[in-house]
Amino acid sequence: MEKKYDSKEVEPRIQKLWIDSGIYKFDPKSNKPVFSIDTPPPTVSGKLHIGHAMHYTQFEFIARFKRMQGFNVLFPIGFDDNGQPTERYIEKKHNIDLTKISKSEFINLVKKDIIEVENGYKRDLMRLGHSHDWDLTYRTIQDNCAKTAQTSFIDLLKKDYVYRSEEPTIWCTSCKTALSQADVEDQERNTKIYDIDFVSEGKKITIATTRPELLPACVGIFVHPDDKRYTKLVGKKATVPIFGQEVSIMKDSKVDSKFGTGIVMICTFGDKTDIEWWKIHKLPLKIIVSADGKLQNSGKYTGLKLKEARKEILKVLDDLKVLGKDEQLKQNVGTCWRCHEPIEFLVTKQWFVKIIENKEKLIQQGRKINWHPNYYVKRYEDWVNNLSWDWLISRQRHHGISIPVWYCECGELLLPDVKDLPIDPEVDKPKQKCKCGSSKFIPEKDVFDTWMTSSMSPEIVLKWTEKNNMMKYSPEDMRPQAHDIIRTWAFYTVVKSLYHFNEIPWKNVMVSGHALDSKGKSMHKSLGNVIDPMEVLDNYNADSLRFWAASAKLGEDISFQEKELVAAQKTITKLWNASKFVIMSLENYNYQEPKNIESIDKWLLNRLSETVEQVTKEFEDYQYSSAKFLTEQLFWKDFCDNYLEIAKHRLYNEDETTESARYTLYKTLLGILKMFAPIMPHVTEEIYQNYFKDKEKVESIHISSWPEKENIKENNGHVAVEAIVELRKYKHSNKMALNAELNKVIISSVEDISEFENDIKGAMKIKEIEFKKGEELKIEVV
Repeated sequence: MEKKYDSKEVEPRIQKLWIDSGIYKFDPKSNKPVFSIDTPPPTVSGKLHIGHAMHYTQFEFIARFKRMQGFNVLFPIGFDDNGQPTERYIEKKHNIDLTKISKSEFINLVKKDIIEVENGYKRDLMRLGHSHDWDLTYRTIQDNCAKTAQTSFIDLLKKDYVYRSEEPTIWCTSCKTALSQADVEDQERNTKIYDIDFVSEGKKITIATTRPELLPACVGIFVHPDDKRYTKLVGKKATVPIFGQEVSIMKDSKVDSKFGTGIVMICTFGDKTDIEWWKIHKLPLKIIVSADGKLQNSGKYTGLKLKEARKEILKVLDDLKVLGKDEQLKQNVGTCWRCHEPIEFLVTKQWFVKIIENKEKLIQQGRKINWHPNYYVKRYEDWVNNLSWDWLISRQRHHGISIPVWYCECGELLLPDVKDLPIDPEVDKPKQKCKCGSSKFIPEKDVFDTWMTSSMSPEIVLKWTEKNNMMKYSPEDMRPQAHDIIRTWAFYTVVKSLYHFNEIPWKNVMVSGHALDSKGKSMHKSLGNVIDPMEVLDNYNADSLRFWAASAKLGEDISFQEKELVAAQKTITKLWNASKFVIMSLENYNYQEPKNIESIDKWLLNRLSETVEQVTKEFEDYQYSSAKFLTEQLFWKDFCDNYLEIAKHRLYNEDETTESARYTLYKTLLGILKMFAPIMPHVTEEIYQNYFKDKEKVESIHISSWPEKENIKENNGHVAVEAIVELRKYKHSNKMALNAELNKVIISSVEDISEFENDIKGAMKIKEIEFKKGEELKIEVV
């Protein structure tokens, strides 16, 4: 072994070794039990950040652990490159106005750029030491994924789970597309609430609103039925200022009489309550907001953006002296999950998957899955219980998987044959005429929501639409994912699995937290607060970053702390140096278990066995941080700080007990390396390759067998070690060298530790020890 561990030389060499040897490949012909992982495909929209590195590394620990347990691990990787995030990335990168470029030109540009981005993702993941089977790589825009998504759509349509409807929908005027409820994130903002005077039968009534720009869409006024201030107004008419339309004054218990003046206007549409009132009270529809966020059908204000219209309308209201007071207001407003702009509600024709009528079934499906940590099932159930919209799956975008539908002039819908999928209805033509005899069709121009494809990730990997599929491995063993997309990726995958197969998609969900910036905010590329993990690797190394990732408890957010990387470096250095010492001490080892194992050796082997049992349990429960902590404790405290120092006198001065010490060193170091291997794969592999490979006859530590608990009788070694620790403290406090000789020591303790006499003497250079029975451990130097 080299004097110092050089990660810059070792890590790329070890990564090449793994690739060349193919040790991470899934073998469909193997008789080993399969452990399948539904790996999250990262969104192709720039570069991976430190949050990705943390999350993807945390579940990669489990893949390595399971492989060492003897499983045939199905560990694919995908790239999510078919949706809105990728499209917006290309728009911004090339400063493109989508209204001035053809769909085909844009898609050709996307195809060119995303390969470069995906290759970058692959390089980064490989540099982090990830053990994916790269032969199982998929891209959500490629044909087999498109076929899976389109097959899903046709199957759901035939089962009456999908429908098309024209109704108020959530809309992003910045992205210019419809959104689902899960695409909306609440954001707190400061705004103003304005008092505006309407007129009813010659008298003014004052309404309160935060959206004066929607006055041209006002179709009614509401008061609370129990608000005695306004009961006489119900049933009357009021005139909207500036625009002059007469609207009815009605009552509804949803009105908050304490908000503003207690009188509110309903516009089509300002929020979800407006939509509910519009439907319940059968009110007229006034469409004034365009797809790009400008006013229309609004007189001289037509063509103004919403913010501009608000400013102009407020000015005119003030001139007319019908604008009352305004007050500052903190308000939660729904925003687009990608661009973070406020959403609007427009009436559009869209495709939906039925959700609301099956909420209880979906909750029951969620309860069949093991959630890690288990409290995240509550977040899943809260999301389902609070759903008030079906899943909107159509998007008005250039880039995405086409919805496989044509429309006949007679109104009939035509679907392709599944065997012809994937198709693009704007390019491909139907192979048969409509029932009415017509061959003239209008192609569907919308594309699928990206989750329509990502929700089929298990089926994509298991090749659902292919003849030689692997659906026998469904449900998969584990779905790793972050907590913020339980409402999308986890939920929609549960929906699809229920509707297609009436089963759960996976047995376990492993939920990770987020990496936080210095202000405690989640890192997102769209917020510009990310750290490039490759820069961290330049300054440290992959194992150090992985060590930091393992310091975050499962499901919890964690700030990026450089001190964890420093601690990792210390652990790597200590592991290297300790291994060098052990390997040097094993020079004459006969690699056989001795007939007699010394008491202090039994103590360490028992600690090893206990730790193996505990670490295995923690990894089985996906609690990698606890597994790391337990392994660190064994390595630093028991092995390095204590045992190596205690055993040195037997290694330097060979006697009949030396083989027992060598056996213990070999077995314990190998066990520690294996338990560290999922977290720090490079340094453990390098040590293994340097020494243990020839002895163990296994090509890599990462396909070697996971250590097992052994039945080793517990002894009082921990008390003997504690006595040695106290003797060290004595020498230190008396400014004595650790190898300074002591004439006589009296050790009092509850437990009998006389069997460790030679080890205590040898470690602390003591001529004579007297053991006494006592109520607690006590050391007396005579």
